[in-house]
Formats: sequence, structure tokens, C-alpha cells
Amino acid sequence: MRTMTLAAVLAVAAGTALAHGYKAGAVEIEHPWARATAGTAQNGAAYMVLTGHGKDADRLVSVSTPVADKAELHLHMMDNGVMKMRPVDAIEVMPGSPTTLAPGGLHIMLLGLKQPLVKGKAFPLTLTFEKGGPVTVEVDVQGAGAAAPAHEGAGKSSSK
Repeated sequence: MRTMTLAAVLAVAAGTALAHGYKAGAVEIEHPWARATAGTAQNGAAYMVLTGHGKDADRLVSVSTPVADKAELHLHMMDNGVMKMRPVDAIEVMPGSPTTLAPGGLHIMLLGLKQPLVKGKAFPLTLTFEKGGPVTVEVDVQGAGAAAPAHEGAGKSSSK
């Protein structure tokens, strides 16, 4: 009986871990998440960690989701002491180096939300990589004040 219980617990734990990790070619996508939005919010953002496991770099070139009219790749950056946000054409994923999409840096902007992002819910987001092709991930919605999940190598990022 103990063996069966342990096996069941391990199966659930493994399923949970796998639910947060995805692959597109040689790129691993981990912990896709978003912050909950207020009912009247028109925009939101999604975050995750992208790690290249191949010998060559890949690039995230587009994103789409049914929960927003438009999804774009964006970057927050300082300009003369003022934090500004701008779209980027692609996000480069280097081999062996995590690229973190997080508040205050690279992120996926969700424009024209069709519904609020509700804590505890999830929504699909399709990422398209130049080499790895498309992959659809489930984005977990966390609380409105949630911080980026801890990840080794957080903060390393590149965009083009």
C-alpha cells in the first residue's frame, strides 16, 4: 500500500513539474506566468524563462493568444532616467544561457485583453521560434503583486 501511495504522489509531482516545462526545438520554456489584472484592465503581460539546449542560438519571433487582440514582444529600458517600454522584433535565446522574461525587462505584452486574467486560472499562449517552430504553453495566472519565480541565471537576457 505504501508503495502505491508513494507512486501516486510521485506521479502527481512529476505531472505538476512537466506542466510548467515545454520545448520548441532545442529551446526549453519554463514557468510561463502572468499577473492577475483588474476587471477593467486593457493590457497584461506574460513572463517565463527560455533556455537554449542546442549548439546554435534560436529566436522567439512571434506570440499569439486567444485572450488578447494582440500579443507582442517588449522590453523595458531606462532612457535618460525614465523607464520606457518598447516592442522588439525578436528575443534571442543563446545556447546554455537562460533568457528571463520578467517584470521590468523582456516580456510578452498582451494588448486588448478580451477578459481579465484571474488568479489561479491559466490561458494558452503560442510562442513561435525561428528554428524551433511554434509551441503552445499554458500560462499560470498568479496574484496581481506576484514577483518572478526564482531561477538560476535570472536577469540574463538578450533581444534583437
